[in-house]
Amino acid sequence: MPSVTLSLEQVLAERLVSALERLEQGLPASASAPDWNSDRAFRWRRLGSHGCLRPVRHPHRLRLADLQRIDRQKTALDLNVRQFLAGKPCNNVLLWGARGTGKSSLIKALLNEYAERGLRLIEVDKQDLIDLPNIVDPLFERPERFLLYCDDLSFEADDPSYKALKAMLDGSISAAPDNVLLCATSNRRHLLPEYRRENEDARIVDGELHHSEAVEEKISLSERFGLWLSFHPFSQDDYLAIVGHWLEQLGWSAGLDETARRQALQWALQRGSRSGRVAWQFARDWVGRHGL
Repeated sequence: MPSVTLSLEQVLAERLVSALERLEQGLPASASAPDWNSDRAFRWRRLGSHGCLRPVRHPHRLRLADLQRIDRQKTALDLNVRQFLAGKPCNNVLLWGARGTGKSSLIKALLNEYAERGLRLIEVDKQDLIDLPNIVDPLFERPERFLLYCDDLSFEADDPSYKALKAMLDGSISAAPDNVLLCATSNRRHLLPEYRRENEDARIVDGELHHSEAVEEKISLSERFGLWLSFHPFSQDDYLAIVGHWLEQLGWSAGLDETARRQALQWALQRGSRSGRVAWQFARDWVGRHGL
């Protein structure tokens, strides 16, 4: 039987086909168009050099009534969102302050409150802010109202991605859609680190304080949010009230008795924080352990 000798071109062609087949198997499936009717929350995800909106099949079911001891912030943001849903003038929102005090929870609860009125949420990670024009352009003609949500937002001093956010807020030649409201949460008031030497560069001119250029640059980003809501650490009474609420919601009939109160305070002391998140974690641990 005569032997068959493959040419170099045939060998290379077969290897190329094999490599392409393996590459195709590793590629993500092509993204389908968002179903705005059946899904209420989405995340922007990168697919190679492109991105797409992926639905969140099981969004968090927090209620506004579950958020205790932040009535001032809750009232202000709720009013702003209702203005937005009614097509009235409203402001982009920056929620800043202590960790675990309900910033992101408030956004989730408002989505659940107003989803039936056409409110939708799109979550964008900080590293994907450069894609903001691609995200909002398809939303111009949609009848829904969209919260564009950036959680735990902060930038380093040499991070250029914040320029995309500045342009989206106020500064691009292209107008933002009227049906898009930007909401960001952060532990930093000005989203960028602040250094002592920058404040030392400030000077007094004719009796007026003039900040250094570095400080002005940092303030220029946060001031483009029209509504600032600050969140501060809870007092002991606030913390215990939140613990009591979650114990009730989790079905603990004894409520916040003296034993639970003492253990709740010890729990917060071990974690170095009296926050809503810590209160929720204690309630889950307490009810779970005693329910066995």
